[in-house]
Amino acid sequence: MYVLKSAYKITDAQNKAVKKIVSDYRKQIERQVLLGVTGSGKTFVMANIIYELGLPCLILSPNKTLAAQLYQEFKSFFPENRIGYFISYYDYYQPEAYVPQKNLYIAKEVSINPELERLRIDAARNILESKNTIIIASVSAIYNIGSPDDFFKQKISYSLFTKIKREDLIREFIDLGYLRTEEFIETGKFRIRGDIIEIFPTSEENPIRFILNGMNIVEIEVFDAITAHKLERLETVNIFPISYFYYKKSRIEDSIGKIKTELNERVEFFLKENKLEFAERLKEKALYDIELLEQYGYCSGIENYSLYLSDRKKGEPPYTLLDFFGKDYLIIIDESHISIPQLRGMYLGDRSRKQRLVDFGFRLPSALENRPLNFGEIQSKIKNVLYVSATPSDYELTDSKHHVTELLVRPTGLLDPKIEIRKIESPVEDMIKEVEKEISDKNRILITTLTKKMSEKLADYLSIKGIKCAYLHSEIKSLDRIKIIKKLRMGEIDTLIGINLLREGLDLPEVSLVVILDADREGYLRSATSLIQNFGRASRNVKGRVILYIKDMTFSLKKAIDESNRRREYQILYNKKNNIVPTSIIKKVKDFYDDDFWIRKSEEHIKVEFKDKESLIKEIDKLSKLMKAKANQLDFKGAAFLREKIKYLKNLLIEMY
Repeated sequence: MYVLKSAYKITDAQNKAVKKIVSDYRKQIERQVLLGVTGSGKTFVMANIIYELGLPCLILSPNKTLAAQLYQEFKSFFPENRIGYFISYYDYYQPEAYVPQKNLYIAKEVSINPELERLRIDAARNILESKNTIIIASVSAIYNIGSPDDFFKQKISYSLFTKIKREDLIREFIDLGYLRTEEFIETGKFRIRGDIIEIFPTSEENPIRFILNGMNIVEIEVFDAITAHKLERLETVNIFPISYFYYKKSRIEDSIGKIKTELNERVEFFLKENKLEFAERLKEKALYDIELLEQYGYCSGIENYSLYLSDRKKGEPPYTLLDFFGKDYLIIIDESHISIPQLRGMYLGDRSRKQRLVDFGFRLPSALENRPLNFGEIQSKIKNVLYVSATPSDYELTDSKHHVTELLVRPTGLLDPKIEIRKIESPVEDMIKEVEKEISDKNRILITTLTKKMSEKLADYLSIKGIKCAYLHSEIKSLDRIKIIKKLRMGEIDTLIGINLLREGLDLPEVSLVVILDADREGYLRSATSLIQNFGRASRNVKGRVILYIKDMTFSLKKAIDESNRRREYQILYNKKNNIVPTSIIKKVKDFYDDDFWIRKSEEHIKVEFKDKESLIKEIDKLSKLMKAKANQLDFKGAAFLREKIKYLKNLLIEMY
């Protein structure tokens, strides 16, 4: 069973939301929406729902950063249960592709993060071994991986005093794909020291040591790979295959026969079409892969042959993480207004790229079966679904048949901001007056425009008027964004101008005014969802308000304004009924940005500090190690900042040479 622990006390509003959602699931209402405003404690509500239902749970997140945050939060909520983390294991990924117009073949290029790879396999192992498991995943959860039956059945279990010959134990490790080493033990390898055999399973955080006495396993220990010190004594342990796509010899041999048959058919097709180059290219590539499969049971791009290796039929859905959960589980789709469009778009994008590879002889047609699920297949594989968003789209509302549970109040009592509509000939001049009022009260302002050029020109104009401001858009480097946001919070600038400030993750309690120019221009940036999300930027401050400059009222505007006003009225009544006095959120500035030497020092000071190449190289090495450590700790935002610093310092190094 789940054991939920938290320093938070569940509020009445949160508790009502939990009880309603759980009750509806038990009434067989399988698809529901949790509409929770920013700051309402949606994550804590999700944890309580999981606890009450007691089902295994998959939480889908729209990006790695949010997934990492959720992973850490759920580990703290459920310290005694299994929490998995399943995102793309690539630090860098360039997929195989072909551009016919330029006759350009782009080979697959990847940089795999071994810690993320381990966490993925560990997540799959957890859900197969225990139903009290929560897995936080990105949309990579809908991509092809091996069959759960194959993965689970190939595992080998060992217990204390299991009778086994030393040679047989070694052979079993080899059969699971592990390689022998005499050096430092790493993931996917094993080493032998007399009657001591050590293995580093791909599903474990630390290696395992087996101590034999004759034909008996007398000790099973978890140990530190660096110090070799024993960390824990185990009674039993399961060793899983080295990867999802590792299969027994009989399956490999059967698959090779099918691959050869398809290869012959495809080569014959190209020859009939007089495409000799395509035929030769495909033959060379496929035969090389076949040779590797015959000798080692594995090859680069083995997933392209998964149709045969996983014993599927053409057109059948691939095996994905969803299949590891079985039939009865809960799937929570966080930020569903973003996640659902991502899930919808994955299949067609992948199909288009692979079809060109097949058409031009770089891959067999069966490679098309190595794919993500299409949206219909996703829907057929999920039963109990909870869409979570502050702005659920029409799809989620329709799919749930409008079974919506609202969480409209915040523990702080903060209200959705007041909204003012202004139809003025000179909106910029009027806006400047409002900005100056807020600055005099020592508040901050966010302004959204429709184009990058407009944001830059507006920033120049406001600067001429004596307003300390900066613009923020996609061309601004990650590190520079953080420095700009820090300046806003510290009061070094008062106004931030951008196009789509939603993606920046700006939860700024100092912001009391959000200005939206050209608010009546229908489109993605001025859709009802985007507008409501933009309004929310002013919901962290007691004095929060929004000014919309328009010429005419649009459908999206009216929908967004009506919804925001509805929430605000509800919040006012709730606070009055419960004697809650709204208070602004207090958030330390150092919690928001990367607080190290780079932020505290100007670039000029950095240039002075590193007077020689040796000191600069030493600093680059130090930051590179720190960047890898942050990535392993799932702090991808911190790792990204360090990566930007390293780039800057490397440029300095080039200047020195």
